[in-house]
Amino acid sequence: MQGSRFAFGPFVLDSGAGTLLRNDVPVAVGYRGIKLLAALVGRAGEILGKAELMDAAWPGTAVEEGNLTVQIALLRKLLGPAADGGNGGGEWIATVPRVGYRFTGPVEQLGAKRKPLPLPGKPSIAVLPFVNVSNDPEQESFADGLTEDLITDLSRISGLFVIARNSAFAYKGKAMDVRDIAQDLGVHYLLEGSARRAAGRVRINAQLVDAVSGDHLWAERFDRSLEDIFAVQDEVTGKIVEALLGRLRAPPPRNRPKSLEAYDLCVRARKLMDDTPQTAREAHLMLTRAVSLDPEYAEAYRWLAMNHWMGWVHSGGPTETSRSVALELARKAVAIDPNDAGCRWVLAYLLAYERSFAEADAEFARAIELDPNEADAWAALSDIAVLAGRVEEGLEHIRKAFRLNPFPASWYYLTLGQAQYAAGQYEAAVETLRRDETYRTSSRRFLAASLAQLGQVDEARAEAELFLVGNPHFTTRHWAATEPFRDAATLEHFVDGFRKAGLPE
Repeated sequence: MQGSRFAFGPFVLDSGAGTLLRNDVPVAVGYRGIKLLAALVGRAGEILGKAELMDAAWPGTAVEEGNLTVQIALLRKLLGPAADGGNGGGEWIATVPRVGYRFTGPVEQLGAKRKPLPLPGKPSIAVLPFVNVSNDPEQESFADGLTEDLITDLSRISGLFVIARNSAFAYKGKAMDVRDIAQDLGVHYLLEGSARRAAGRVRINAQLVDAVSGDHLWAERFDRSLEDIFAVQDEVTGKIVEALLGRLRAPPPRNRPKSLEAYDLCVRARKLMDDTPQTAREAHLMLTRAVSLDPEYAEAYRWLAMNHWMGWVHSGGPTETSRSVALELARKAVAIDPNDAGCRWVLAYLLAYERSFAEADAEFARAIELDPNEADAWAALSDIAVLAGRVEEGLEHIRKAFRLNPFPASWYYLTLGQAQYAAGQYEAAVETLRRDETYRTSSRRFLAASLAQLGQVDEARAEAELFLVGNPHFTTRHWAATEPFRDAATLEHFVDGFRKAGLPE
């Protein structure tokens, strides 16, 4: 999530930022060189094979060994002799004949230099993943579901700032000081706890921590029948709100499932939404079963709508059936629970792609009103705003999404890179779209366009070719016709970049 930083001799390498400094002065080294140097420095003293190094610098691409030789020679020239690094005047990178290369100098790994996030102007909290303390690993999804539901419940309180699920789950299974986690996420309070589910009973321990002072503000244990799980969630939420805000009017009640089996299926399925086509099919089966068990379970319909939408995306092109089914399911979700912000923004997003723009805008506004902490809603709204020609507004929306969700899913980076491209911030877009989180996804088309606009045509065409490996049916004409553009100049700007990168008409 945060690139590693290494110091050796007079150099500091920041692989995340893609920079190399010599005595605090930037060294002009290319993207491939940074990737190679990061691989070597990260395992200093070890012999790295040529195939491994080529995969580090040219991931997923078949290249000739001569390219590696050229890059190593350039790195040696840039780094110079290692005498000033205390390495006896030899080279920083040693050749191991017929095998590969080894970084020879002493290396110190530095802490990730991440600028602390300022605390919001209202009470801020992150819910850390609850620990499954039962002897049954199958109950892991139950503990995760409890965490996710508490995040959703707290997120709907307008007086709180609540970190999104993706970022909270970045700390799952990690033993870290609460102060460090809170500083990473830019929050004042943390909720942590454990859950045990067995023999029709559930035991939940929860504690609210002031991460600035280290004080425990509230702690309680709940030992209830499993059927009372949602009442327990409401009680925990109420206790936290009371501790942080005092008494206030609660938001409208959420639509709760009547079937615990349907709930379990939905919890398991939503983990698979942003993954591969195979897991998307698994999620489809789970969600279809969930709505058959509980026909009035709004969240299951919402995720099933997104599943149909993602199935469309994974298949490489839209179908009328997928579009109409997804929209119908999203409308059903909102009809069942009109107070669910997640259902609202999903419907808004799908309506925008149907070019029902006025209705889409109204649904987005209602989603934000219901839950101003819904990071995914802000990110989706950024996408739609940029394609409408409201580029600065789109940039502001995606920045807000990242603040609520500092460690998000890969599609946030696609959305940010798209917005940066639209704003003419091509270098920033390249930096965003080359991040590991998004580099191998469909965001590559925007990377290719950004490189092309910078005049780096050969590299742009190489990225376009890699994009087409995973998207062989892509055409610029089809993309332009199916994206919800509302501004002709913005559309032409994207088409121009795609053409310059060599993407097919």
